[in-house]
Amino acid sequence: MGIKTVLFDLDGTIIDTNELIIESFKYTIERHLGYTVKPEDVTPYFGEPLPITLKRFSQDKWELMLDTYRQYNEFNHDKYTKIRKDVKEALEFMHKKGIKMGIVTSKRRELAIRGLRLFDLEKYFKVIVALEDTEKHKPNPDPILKALELLNANKEETLMVGDSPYDILCASNAGVKSVAVKWTILPFNLLEEAKPDYVINDMLEILKII
Repeated sequence: MGIKTVLFDLDGTIIDTNELIIESFKYTIERHLGYTVKPEDVTPYFGEPLPITLKRFSQDKWELMLDTYRQYNEFNHDKYTKIRKDVKEALEFMHKKGIKMGIVTSKRRELAIRGLRLFDLEKYFKVIVALEDTEKHKPNPDPILKALELLNANKEETLMVGDSPYDILCASNAGVKSVAVKWTILPFNLLEEAKPDYVINDMLEILKII
């Protein structure tokens, strides 16, 4: 069977929010815990729900930290968020070819939509499965299974594209093919250990897979 559905992670895959996320962690941890984190202290956890990551740093203050993080992140969102040129080109091509596309993210829906609208990308996606939409999150299969249900899509005809091992494992657990993006900020060996089915250097390469 050919590929008829492509699901995408959002942060670090469709839009570049790496600097935004790092600065949000730095501000939050310095304010509440009194020390400065380096990018490598937080990037391994990109892709998992924010509360889980914050609990790694403090079991006692994570709820306060969550509020601070979200306030800082939302205030600075548009300033730090960028997009790769090849992403929009690939989305436009797939859209014209009738490929069904969806977002599967651990981000809250409100901010996910804001990020897409910032670059006029919302029109390409039929569904957005966000943090609020499932009880279990990546690497559990639930977010992808929810997207497949909403799109009325078959596992055998679906790809999941992401920049973290959580995306790759989510795909594997859901029974769909996975695509790891080489422009991830994470050490790429972490994605390789999750055993993606494909690796791409830019988004246009996904067209060859399809």
